Order: sequence, then C-alpha cells, then structure tokens
Amino acid sequence: MKKKDQLINALIIELELRKNEYKNTIVETIYFGGGTPSVLTSIELKRIIDSVYKNYKVVEHPEITLEANPDDLIEASSQIKNVTLNEVEESPESIFEAYKSIGINRLSIGIQSFHQKDLKLMNRAHNAQEAKACLEEATKHFDNISLDLIYGIPNSTNLEWLENINIALSFGVTHISSYALTVEPKTALASFIEKGLIDNVDDELAHDQFHILIDRLAEEGFEHYELSNFAKEGFYSKNNSAYWLGKMYLGIGPSAHSFNGTERGWNVKNNTKYIKSIEKGVVPIEIEILSKTDKYNEYIMTGLRTVWGVSLKKIETEFGAQFLEYLLQQANQYLNQQLLYIEDNNLKTTKKGKFLSDGIASDLFMLNLK
Repeated sequence: MKKKDQLINALIIELELRKNEYKNTIVETIYFGGGTPSVLTSIELKRIIDSVYKNYKVVEHPEITLEANPDDLIEASSQIKNVTLNEVEESPESIFEAYKSIGINRLSIGIQSFHQKDLKLMNRAHNAQEAKACLEEATKHFDNISLDLIYGIPNSTNLEWLENINIALSFGVTHISSYALTVEPKTALASFIEKGLIDNVDDELAHDQFHILIDRLAEEGFEHYELSNFAKEGFYSKNNSAYWLGKMYLGIGPSAHSFNGTERGWNVKNNTKYIKSIEKGVVPIEIEILSKTDKYNEYIMTGLRTVWGVSLKKIETEFGAQFLEYLLQQANQYLNQQLLYIEDNNLKTTKKGKFLSDGIASDLFMLNLK
C-alpha cells in the first residue's frame, strides 16, 4: 500500500482530533473494514487500537472486528514468521494468534462462494481451496467468525447454493451475512452479461435461494436478525446492530462515514488529500444535517430489515402523530397482503415480506415534511 505509514499516522491523528466530538460516548465496538485492513500488520493495527483506548472511553470487553478476504489472510499468514510483536511475550505462530494477542476477537471473512466457477465469475482474488483453508485455520483460533455468501449468481443451481450453505456450516461459524448478487457497471461481470456470455441476474432465482438460506439456517439454530444477517444466539454483530438501531458511530480514514444522531459526515475519498489535510490538523469531512423526515426515513429503512422492526411508539414520540398516521396508512396494503404485521406495537415484515423489505420501506417513506 502506497504511503501506508503516512496513512496510519493520519488515522491516529484523526482519532485525536475528533475525541471531543464523542467525549460523552462509550465505545462498544471497533471495526476494521472498508477495503482490506488485513494488509496492515498486527503492530500497525495495535497502534490504532491503542489510540482508541488513549482518546476514548471504551467498555471492558469491546467487540473488535477485522474484515478480510481469504487470500489476504493466507498472505498474512505466510509472512507472520517474519513479524515480531514488540509488546507480546512470545511471537505468534499464525496471523490469527497475532490478531487475538492485540485484542481482535471477531473476524468477518469475505468467502462469497465455495465454488470455483462462482468465484471466477465474480472476479474474486481467492479460489475455493483457499476459502476452505482459510476457514479451517481461522476456526482453530476464533469462535466468533462471520462469513459472507452471495446468492442469485447466474447459472448457479439451488442444489449448488445449498451445498455452499452446508460447507459454511461444516466449519461451525456463528454468523453468516448473505447478499443477492448485484451487477456493478464497468465490471467484468457486467461485460460478460452485455456480451451474452452468461445469463443476467435472475430475481426469481435470488428469491428462491434467499428462502433456501432462511430455512436451512433456521434448522441449525441461526436467528434471522437482519435481512442479510443470521447468527447463533449471542453472536449478533454488535457493530452492525448499533448502526441499525440508530446509535452514534465514528468513521476514521478516507471515505469513512460518521453519525452523531443529528448529522451525517463522510471523509474525502482520496488518500493523498486525506493525509495532507489531517497533517494540517483539519478533518476533511463533509457534513449533512438530517431533517426529521430524513431521520424517519432512515429509521423505517433500517428498522424493517431487522428482527426488532419499527417501533410505533418511537415513531409517535420522536416524530409525532402525523408521521405515525402516515406510516399506518401507507402500511395498510402490506398488512392486508400479509407482508407486514404488528407485534407488541412494532411493525415487522413477515417471512414472505422479508425479501421485499427494501421496496416496502420505500413506500413508507415520508417525502415532503421537514
């Protein structure tokens, strides 16, 4: 990574510059994501973690997650013998031991698929063998592991998808995040589809595979706590749950997003611009002040995706009777279609409605009030 040392120094400076913004907030989770944080050594990651503890109030046992791809973890593992942790009594034998020694207690691994043809189609850097080898080693050291799986891949069968799920389960992982394949413009996949080399994404296939996933994971005791997320009891992602429940969060680094309850901010994307600005003592961030309508719409979007649903009491208390009346009026058709239901004064999606939750939410949005 170009200018890696400068970037790490800038991250630490930003943590110091922004500590007063969150002086009354207790940090419950630390999440290394947004790219390939596994390219950082354990020593570099520890510097950042130490800076969080130095500048913020942190709970006794925070959830500290590292997001990584199998190929990055395998590459890091191959280099670990050349790494010595200055503040650890014994040099770790694996990258996973090194991560644990600095406080990381959760891994999120971008497996996507255990089938080579799927990985090739999605232009992933790792292969199926590496995906399995990575999990085999990771599960020796961590019991809190999430992995990503993609469904609705063109030319895939329901049987192949079920095999993907079963392979994931065979490793004893406690959390699975699963998403429908989306085709991004100007990618190899988009080009293949445009040229007719492969079929386009099939919504019906994605729908069927989504419900196969729900049923199979339910058999294994997983709780479907958010549209794309499933966990064994006690293994919900605390970091993501905080986001879905509307809690404050601080994003550090280029492109990072933050939210303090009333404002949303996002840092400049360019690494060089970010570093230069931070070195001058200025956080290169754009701020958007959220209106009441913005907050309502965001709560509807995130709430409908979760097991907690949308609290009708919260809608009335925080947004007012007019918002509650509008919500119930808009939701009525989906209640009649049994896509939504009300339980304990919370509006939730039925099993049938889960796959459609984002579309339903958009119909519940308030468009013109401030």
